[in-house]
Amino acid sequence: MNRDETLPVQDHINLRPLGVIRTPYQQKFAIPRQPNLVDAASGEIVFHTEFSDPNMLRGIEQFSHLWLLFQFHQTVEKGWSPMVRPPRLGGNKKQGVLATRSTFRPNAIGMSVVQYDRVEHKNGRLSLHVKGVDLLDGTPIIDIKPYVPWADSIPEAIGGFSAERPTLMPVYFENQSAKQLAHWQANYPMLSVLIEQVLAQDPRPAYKAEQDSDEEYGMSLFDLNIRWRVSAKANYVVSITHNHEPQAHKD
Repeated sequence: MNRDETLPVQDHINLRPLGVIRTPYQQKFAIPRQPNLVDAASGEIVFHTEFSDPNMLRGIEQFSHLWLLFQFHQTVEKGWSPMVRPPRLGGNKKQGVLATRSTFRPNAIGMSVVQYDRVEHKNGRLSLHVKGVDLLDGTPIIDIKPYVPWADSIPEAIGGFSAERPTLMPVYFENQSAKQLAHWQANYPMLSVLIEQVLAQDPRPAYKAEQDSDEEYGMSLFDLNIRWRVSAKANYVVSITHNHEPQAHKD
């Protein structure tokens, strides 16, 4: 008998999110392409009522880093593709989706390593604070696991087309944005570092990475609209203003 004929068939797996994560990232654009590239980006995982038992997190403070399993909730309805164009390859070369970390996956599941910060439990509300997040605000968290260095870190591993860390771009605040930054820092103490670390990764679309047209772009962090321009392979922050509605970047 063919062994494949005896394999159990399970068409669906039911998953219940533990909660959602609140992050500074209000839109997909400008989110770091990997976790811990922007350690100034903090996140708060707010657990749903049925999972608000602090016993679930007992002992988690023993670990400096955690694995987060989550759903790419904004792209799941768009379906998936067997071939995708990774930004690290300039967005013009295709790879198999399972050979990348693309969001357009068959089950739309992602995973990130983040830094543990603290646990809060007040008035029946349980939350877990983490740092170095690369997740969109409101992302459903499916599971949380401790990061175990001796098992999870493989120094001799080969990184394929993503073997090297991205080159960082310099970031400068122009006069107007520097004044606005001083105003907003009272509400967001890590704002300057967050903006610098996000822009240093060059969040522009991959096909524009080699362009130097002095074009202006915009992104939303928290409830702020940050606008910057790229010139001579450097980022210049133009303005930081309050904005209830996320602003899309210019193409």
